[in-house]
Amino acid sequence: MSDDASNEYFSDGLSEELLNLLVKIPELRVTSRSSAFSYKGKDFKIADVGRELNVAHVLEGSVRKAGNQIRITAQLIRVSTDTHLWSQTYDRSLDNVFAIQDEIASEVVAQLKIKLLGTAPMVRETDPQAYALYLQGRHLKNHQRTAEGYEQAQSLLYQALAIDPGYAAAWVELAYVYTFQASLGLRSSDEGYTLAREATDKALVIDPNYALAHASLGWIAEGHDNDLAAAARHYERALQLEPANTSIIRGAAILTADLGRLDEAIALSEFLVSRDPVNPASLILLGLNYGHAGRWDEAIASFYTALRLSPDFSITQYNIGKVLLLKGEPQAALDAMKLEDSVWGRVGLPLAYHALGKKNESDAALATLIERDEQGSAYNIAYVLAYRGEADRAFEWLDKAVEYKDAGLSDTAMEPLFSNLHDDPRWLPFLESIGMSPAQLDVIEFEVTLPE
Repeated sequence: MSDDASNEYFSDGLSEELLNLLVKIPELRVTSRSSAFSYKGKDFKIADVGRELNVAHVLEGSVRKAGNQIRITAQLIRVSTDTHLWSQTYDRSLDNVFAIQDEIASEVVAQLKIKLLGTAPMVRETDPQAYALYLQGRHLKNHQRTAEGYEQAQSLLYQALAIDPGYAAAWVELAYVYTFQASLGLRSSDEGYTLAREATDKALVIDPNYALAHASLGWIAEGHDNDLAAAARHYERALQLEPANTSIIRGAAILTADLGRLDEAIALSEFLVSRDPVNPASLILLGLNYGHAGRWDEAIASFYTALRLSPDFSITQYNIGKVLLLKGEPQAALDAMKLEDSVWGRVGLPLAYHALGKKNESDAALATLIERDEQGSAYNIAYVLAYRGEADRAFEWLDKAVEYKDAGLSDTAMEPLFSNLHDDPRWLPFLESIGMSPAQLDVIEFEVTLPE
């Protein structure tokens, strides 16, 4: 509610910090950030929120920041009666922001008459200036997914860590900035992930029980090292520490799918959507797993729901086209994949043109994809070639994907567009070379116990 719109980062950050604090209370079921934030700035009825998110209570509030002074209001509302259980206003200096979060969480627990089995979690305090810089960096990372946005986020997190080098959360946010820079080609894959690992290791030296740091190592092991066994160990540790954290469960669901355990991956994805019903990322993951299982119509329905919630996700439109292609509807697939200048449009067009028998158009689209996206999309180029029946070139590009350490390789065993290679004598040796043959995946132990 500040006059300065640039203070939005503080309100968003404070809301997310409070949500993360409440998530750590195992006796509470808390909806995810993405679903909760979908109501931000909108007129809504509490009853609608309760129904859409399947929650019994809503915690809402406002933040006003002016210089070093803040006013935070919070109110806890029972959905069934639309009545206030509790409300409070805090007029404090920025130095007191951590105590306010602890007080709000404590009051929520008291009002809901929850009997905690252990001690209540508390916010990790830091220098207020470092905290503000951290919130700004995280806000930019989450909302401005551009080269400039990531560069600014990195700079702000550097400043926060210069003030407080022992700020574990800032190190993990910086790790993700490095991996996102690598995904955009702003850093090489090796450089980005090496820096990310170093930042995550620093976070774990500071706090060995920081769940998101263990999840970060899982992300690195799966997306860069192609070491699914190591990824399983990291995600298991993260889930031991925070079993209800939906971002960690989402990472575990992706890993479960890459291990070829589709029934388990679908169950995890369905759980995520039940807890996180308006998060496009959860719906996209569910659609991908339905697609891998050949449940085409359910996959398309999930993707369309995600697209309605976030129309700018070009990968969602591509995934719709891909499922239509596999379903045997190439013209509809082409219509879906005709995206404006987007890497996913460039991946989709040679597939759809090939399915329609338009060789010249497919060749031209493939040439454009290779010219513009060779290093960032070597894995995708490989499955385009496999789908077109060009096995020799497909294996050449799979080797390039290995050379470039393409994060897509973790999906190789499950990718249906490689089906033309499955009977090729080179297929199983290739899977073995990247640790993803059926025999290698079967021996990896990984079990996720979902919270109630």
